[in-house]
Amino acid sequence: MKEINSIIKKFLEHQHKSENLFLATVVNVQGSTYRQPGAKMLITESGDVVGTISGGCLENDVIEHTRLMTDEKVKVITYDTNAEEDIIWGFGLGCNGIVDILVESLEPNNLVNPLTFISQCFENQQQGIIATVFKIAGDVNVELGSRLTIDAQEKLNSNIASENLQQAIIKDTQETLKNQHSSFHKYQFSSGEVQVFLEFVQPQINLMIFGAGRDAIPLVEFAKSLGWKVTVFDCRALEVSQERFIIADEVILTRRDILSQQVTINNNSLAVVMTHNYFDDLEILKLLIPANIKYLGCLGSKQRIMKLLQDVKSAIGEFNPKNLSHLYAPVGLDIGADTPETIALSIIAEIQSVLKNRTGGFLKNRTKPINQKNEIKELRIKN
Repeated sequence: MKEINSIIKKFLEHQHKSENLFLATVVNVQGSTYRQPGAKMLITESGDVVGTISGGCLENDVIEHTRLMTDEKVKVITYDTNAEEDIIWGFGLGCNGIVDILVESLEPNNLVNPLTFISQCFENQQQGIIATVFKIAGDVNVELGSRLTIDAQEKLNSNIASENLQQAIIKDTQETLKNQHSSFHKYQFSSGEVQVFLEFVQPQINLMIFGAGRDAIPLVEFAKSLGWKVTVFDCRALEVSQERFIIADEVILTRRDILSQQVTINNNSLAVVMTHNYFDDLEILKLLIPANIKYLGCLGSKQRIMKLLQDVKSAIGEFNPKNLSHLYAPVGLDIGADTPETIALSIIAEIQSVLKNRTGGFLKNRTKPINQKNEIKELRIKN
């Protein structure tokens, strides 16, 4: 998240400058690769680079490709890291995979500019899909790099010439939005085929931290280092909290009796409760447990958590057991955390595992591939 935020910031800074901008995006991988589809790198004509598309072995070569793109607006570069010859050519990749990278010259006013679209999704706190044509075979009325964007409100922009292909992609974007995971599609025409990467755009992560003690400082620091938006709520309303959490996006000085008027919750919200005050925690949990929230962590012992849940039920009545599925208490992964820094690390790691639908175990014990394999879904459509 921090990387894409930095890319968007650099892009917006250069919108009114005359120099060319290039965007490199990983659009397909096979086998093992360092970065996954959707990874991006922004390159300015003057040589500034933001983001990475590999472990550092492909970036310089991609930059050289942009310097040769005088008339070309878009190209796809394929790197086969399975080949032994790559050592001879100097890449030394050793990842045992194949990666396709789409490189394009950015036009700021283009309605389907991917960075403009991602920036809008972040600003509006909504999901979206970027569908990009990255491979064409045969004679079809489609251009390489053409794309379609659609947000959660079904606002659509497209420069895909084929109406039939556009309608097929729109249908597939609904499934991708529902699954909240990027996907790959192959569309078969009688005269050829087109491969499209449907990139799922997740809104910026919004972490609410309830509690402004010194032990919350490393949690804020870790979250901000990842590019998350962080709001700190201090139920003690201490002015010193404004200075203590200066790197937070917002510090709200409040009291538990008015907290409900100051909290905005949506299905992208994440929250950690660590006030160290039982009655503050109780009011916060009464507000958050029934809400549609993605992650809710609460600091404290198992006995304290059990009593809190009993008191929440007594106060608001029985609630759907599904409401507890998003509650992680005691909060954090079991890494033996016993300092504010390690506790913050365990909490951030747990949130990351929830966001990626992982268990947080040791990778050496994982029997499945580390990253999800790309399955290409095929559909035959009319020209």
